[in-house]
Amino acid sequence: MSEHTIQHPTEGQQPKTKMREMSRRQFLNYTLGGTGGFLIGIPLVWNLRFAIDPLLQAKSQSNFVKVAEVSEITSTPTRFKFQVEQVDGWYYSKPEMEAWIAKAPDGTIYALSPKCKHLGCVVSWAPEGHAPNEFYCPCHGARYTIDGKELAVASAPLDEYEVKLQDGFVYLGPIKANTRV
Repeated sequence: MSEHTIQHPTEGQQPKTKMREMSRRQFLNYTLGGTGGFLIGIPLVWNLRFAIDPLLQAKSQSNFVKVAEVSEITSTPTRFKFQVEQVDGWYYSKPEMEAWIAKAPDGTIYALSPKCKHLGCVVSWAPEGHAPNEFYCPCHGARYTIDGKELAVASAPLDEYEVKLQDGFVYLGPIKANTRV
C-alpha cells in the first residue's frame, strides 16, 4: 500500500498523519483472487456433496425377494431365478440371481447359493453321469450333499440364503454362511 501524508490545519500544532491507500495492483489482486477462489470453490463444494451423498443416505434393511410359491417346493432341490434391486452409489440395477430351494425332511424350506466355494463356478443338482443326489461343479469336480456340505475338492459348504415364508410364498434375503452343516 502506498502511504500519503495528510496535513489537517488546526490552530496549534499541525500533526502529520499517514494514511495507507490500496494500489490498483493490490485491488485487482484481491478482487480477482477472491472472485477466482469463489468460482473454484463452488464446483469443489458441489462435487464434494456429490461424492459424500451416498454415504449420507439411510441404509435400507436387507430386502427379501419373492421367489416361489411354497407349493412349488419339493424335497428335490430346484433351481429358481430371481432379481434383486442393487444400488451402487447412484447406479441402480437388477441383476439376476439363482438359488437351489428344497424342503428338508423336517419340513423346513432352505435355499442354497449355486456358487461353488472352490472357484466360483455354478453347481448343478445331480447332473447325469456325475453325482447322483449331490450338487456337482463342472469346473473341477467339486461335490456337495443336498444340505450343501462339501464332499470333494471344495474347502467350505455352499452358502445359504435367509428364507422367510409369508402368505404362501418363499422370500429370499441375503446370503449367509451355511447353518445346515
